[in-house]
Amino acid sequence: MTIFRHSTPEDIEKITEIAGCASDFLRAQGIDQWQKGYPDRQIFLSDTGTGLGYVLEEHGQIAAVCAITFTEDPSYREIFDGQWLTEREGEKAPAYAAIHRMAVNAALRGKGYAGQLFENAASLAREKGMKSIRIDTHEGNLPMQSALKKAGFIRCGRIFLQGGAEDGDPRIAFEKLL
Repeated sequence: MTIFRHSTPEDIEKITEIAGCASDFLRAQGIDQWQKGYPDRQIFLSDTGTGLGYVLEEHGQIAAVCAITFTEDPSYREIFDGQWLTEREGEKAPAYAAIHRMAVNAALRGKGYAGQLFENAASLAREKGMKSIRIDTHEGNLPMQSALKKAGFIRCGRIFLQGGAEDGDPRIAFEKLL
């Protein structure tokens, strides 16, 4: 049975392990995403405390993790070489959710858990009245790009991360209308 739920403090060790394996996987591919100390245990603890952290659980095992935000993301204010599917209305940001810090348990890669996580995130965003869901990834992260396209996300352009350890790093931006 698959369950999509908020992360808890009891999940932190496994979430940190999953993120560490994802970081190792990216490094092995020559991708510099998640190689500057982000995300770390503290951010996952913060996500759990603020209610932004989520896990997809299959038969008691965490299959995938992410954070979901429902407020404007500073990194998404400007997009280059394209445009978002949803537009600003004057000074008002569009109503979108954003997925961050997404990773699949290494032992379960390729089994459709990324798609299940994306669908659960989209359902949650719909319930909260969002018009779309956004996410970004590294240009070299082809497995993530493939999973996003398979889940119905559209490549919209490039963004530059604002703040944190990866400040200024370029990412490919995706959006899915709900």
